[in-house]
Amino acid sequence: MNSFQLAMRVLRVDRRTRTSAILTAVGVAVATSLVLLLASLPGATQARSQRAIWQDIYSYNAPSSSGDTAKPSGPLLMAANKDYSGGREIIRVDIAQTGTAPMLSLPPGIPKLPAPGESIVSPELGKLIQSTPQAQLGDRFGKLVDSLGPDSLMYPEQLVAVVGHTPESMPQSALAADGFPNKQAKPDPMLELLAWVGVIVLLVPSLVLVASSARLTAARRELRMAALRLAGATPGQVTKIVAAETALSAVVGALLGILVAPALQGLSTFVPWAGGTWLASDFSLSLGSTIAVAVTIPLLVVFAGILGIRRVLKTPLFAASAHARKPLHWWRLLAVPVAGAFFLFAVTQDESSLPMVMFGLFLLVGSAAIIGPWVTSAVGGTFVRVWRKPASLLAGRRLRDDPKSAYRATAGVVLAVFTGSMALTLLPSFESMAGGGRTFKDNVLYAESDATHARQIAEGTNASLARNGITDKALAVGQVYLSTGEPGTRGQTLQRAFVMTCEDATKLLRVNIGGACGPEPAIYSSHKLDPASYSVTSDYDKAGPQLNPQAPMRLYPEGDEDTSSTIVIDPALIPAGVQLERFDVVVPTTPANGEVVRTALVGAAPGQEVVSRGLHLIGQQQELGDLRRVTVIGLIAAGVLAGCSAAVATAGSVMDRRRTFGALIAAGTPVRVLARALRMEAALPAMVATIGAGVVGIGVGVGLYSMVEKDPVVLSPWLLAPVVLGIGVALLGASVSTPALKRVQSEPLAEE
Repeated sequence: MNSFQLAMRVLRVDRRTRTSAILTAVGVAVATSLVLLLASLPGATQARSQRAIWQDIYSYNAPSSSGDTAKPSGPLLMAANKDYSGGREIIRVDIAQTGTAPMLSLPPGIPKLPAPGESIVSPELGKLIQSTPQAQLGDRFGKLVDSLGPDSLMYPEQLVAVVGHTPESMPQSALAADGFPNKQAKPDPMLELLAWVGVIVLLVPSLVLVASSARLTAARRELRMAALRLAGATPGQVTKIVAAETALSAVVGALLGILVAPALQGLSTFVPWAGGTWLASDFSLSLGSTIAVAVTIPLLVVFAGILGIRRVLKTPLFAASAHARKPLHWWRLLAVPVAGAFFLFAVTQDESSLPMVMFGLFLLVGSAAIIGPWVTSAVGGTFVRVWRKPASLLAGRRLRDDPKSAYRATAGVVLAVFTGSMALTLLPSFESMAGGGRTFKDNVLYAESDATHARQIAEGTNASLARNGITDKALAVGQVYLSTGEPGTRGQTLQRAFVMTCEDATKLLRVNIGGACGPEPAIYSSHKLDPASYSVTSDYDKAGPQLNPQAPMRLYPEGDEDTSSTIVIDPALIPAGVQLERFDVVVPTTPANGEVVRTALVGAAPGQEVVSRGLHLIGQQQELGDLRRVTVIGLIAAGVLAGCSAAVATAGSVMDRRRTFGALIAAGTPVRVLARALRMEAALPAMVATIGAGVVGIGVGVGLYSMVEKDPVVLSPWLLAPVVLGIGVALLGASVSTPALKRVQSEPLAEE
């Protein structure tokens, strides 16, 4: 009879081994499906970006020019920017064919190029245009002639418009291109980072769940294998038997995980990211990668199973007699500092390598399995010396005598607390970065322009506003620099100033300037300026005429940090000879006329991006919402895995010690005392280990945050929540001890 046949026979005749095998298979299935999903995330973001690469103006190749000063010319003139409707983002691509190359290869999903005055829009945008008054949206795009296919959209609900023009009507910022791009898009760096973090922080709890399931009958298996060794079986034969037993459930679990993965990926398509959902095909993983995952996870499980019988292989007599285990060495305490030092080294490099950072994170997560049993033993020893009640003595001796098994119930919780602390360190810090934007009020729309087109855009906008009965007017606001020192040298200082009247500034800017307005032209600032020391220029590296030394200076109260350097100078104080070159065409809006005003401004400034601070803040909240959503999903998954592994480990602990518990119950020990001891076994190490995991999680969060931002991290009281919840999850998992003990009580002890 070979090893596989022996394993099958054990499964047929031993109910507990069969239960362990089923739970192991479920754990492997969960781990496999999770890893397949997380491994497909970078490819999914890349597939999205690849479909939409034609919408990115920076992905186009500009044709070469004949000379250094000659402007390149190509078959296409392109301009791409963002537009908005009711807070929803619209990608607008303005395009004109120059006629120099009639044959162009169109990207998938674009049926044809629109002629001047025509537009091709995505289906979702087409529905929005049809359901919205023409003056609020449709007038921005001209005649709709066709729709874009799903192969040209980043996500199914994306709002996209391709607007046709003549070369003469294209905006000044349009770029010449030699055709549509055929490059390979890159994955979303943020989601790629989150995917790798997810693989590490969710894979390890999954493996803990698998290990807990595989160890359900560990003591029973150890005794069985020790008996075989004492009967003459070689270490190789015993190893093959254990490998066959473990591989049976692991392979079945891996196959089950592969079957479940498409359903999990299908559910993931409903989770929005960057404004929209996903296509089912985005989450496809190559056959080679799928096979690699499906082979690696069962191999890890088999390796863990073989590792668990090393005492049987070396000293079968000790295993057969349940000889006490050796105390753990102190060097385990070095695991976290060493792993932390490597992680710190990885994140503090000038150009941090993502694989190196992820490896450092993996080392930190893995170090918990080394130091955790030592901490558990130390906690058990402390409580044996301090507490003398029966339940606490039973729990303390168990923690001290077999810390590796006792820590197994806490391992998943520790990793969940680590993940939660890391996430709750990063999220408030990212939220603190929100804000900013231009100095205009949230409801003011503006489009950047130059001196040639600013007046034309303002007049076109006002004409359209008048046709729609709106009294608000577009205003071209110029900008200048107030300069001191020699231009082009380190001694030069520059301060940007808006050229507008105080009344216009009161209506359009976020600064509290209204109370400082006076009848005569003046300079307005929140800090004192000496006009005699400044010159005025439109170009930062050129000298300008002197500002009138007698110009009145008026101070207004300081506002928020974003507007503290705002300066307003009345147009009458601009020295002769200064030609304004940079303008913002700005229009105030109300909730009732916002979309009509936007349509008017977009129509007068085709190809120019029309934005507002309000939309800037909406975009930030969308990104933060994506992060919150992914974080909540990850924490729920980690918490569920931790709770399951704690429950399975507790049940396994009862099954392993069935003979001991049966004897104690037969001797008159109340079940409630034993249940309390089991709960203390779960709670005592959890109280210590989760605090340590929380501290390490905060440190990792600070390290990851330092890779993207140098400002201090924001710490909130919510950082205590993972520790409290972790202890709660550990106790909840340990609650299965009471029914397990009652089952032991109901079975005859003679079976053992």
